[in-house]
Amino acid sequence: MRADGTSSAAEVTPRAVDVASSDGVRLSGIHLPGPGGDTAIAVCHGFTHHTRHPATRSVLAALSLDAPVVAVDMRGHGRSGGRSTVGDRELLDLDAAVRWARAAGYARVATVGFSLGAAVALRHATTPGTSRPDAVVAVSGPARWYSRETPAMRRVHWLLEQPHGRAVARLLGVRLDSSWEVVPPSPVEVVADVAPVPLLLVHFSGDRYFSAAHAQALMAASGGHAHLWTEPGTGHGESGTGPELAERIARWALAAARTGSPGELTRGDGSTVEPRTPAERRARGSEVG
Repeated sequence: MRADGTSSAAEVTPRAVDVASSDGVRLSGIHLPGPGGDTAIAVCHGFTHHTRHPATRSVLAALSLDAPVVAVDMRGHGRSGGRSTVGDRELLDLDAAVRWARAAGYARVATVGFSLGAAVALRHATTPGTSRPDAVVAVSGPARWYSRETPAMRRVHWLLEQPHGRAVARLLGVRLDSSWEVVPPSPVEVVADVAPVPLLLVHFSGDRYFSAAHAQALMAASGGHAHLWTEPGTGHGESGTGPELAERIARWALAAARTGSPGELTRGDGSTVEPRTPAERRARGSEVG
């Protein structure tokens, strides 16, 4: 059901997607045919989510009222194979979804990522050799790795770094790979390279995982290219994205993908990110800023 009370339920019957990433991981997902003509949205879910997770499923259904949607379970999640690398090789999973959409006949593909998926979407759009999207939306994304400034993120790092935590992650449905040997580029390092592809950042004012400093840092590092929406509420990622916001995201993504210029760009304030070279950020065990 749309925010205006209308429905396109007949257009969103899901179809199974079975595809492999370029490094050979089998990925399971869904395709929701919908309006939007030759422009599709490829969705990258958050950590511990998957395409059958209730919050993710609701967002996919809401997006599909305005556009065709394709989404796969990231490696180590849901029905997909492999193990989660927590933002490193997941860009290959999103790339597989984008390539699947293009092979299915969609001329333009916008990517929408949530939380960890937002970081993946930024990295995917800026990594050579990927199928570059026509627009990018990053919802509740971090600016840097190793963020521990909130209790919620300290719990996430306990899951990732402690033996008992990794066992709990398995109970939550996440199969973790070994820890990073080399830290991949952080979102704030790569966000400027998204241009000229249109970019929308979405932040919830009461986000319990990432403070507004993350969204502000990404906005500043984009060099004024990105749009930033600050939404009310304590939501995060898919769990904070209701039908009305999903509709606005879908419509922005469609317009941006089709025209390359969804609206006037605004310039953000100064970055809160501590200056470090890429080499320092990627050093093993560093607090990536």
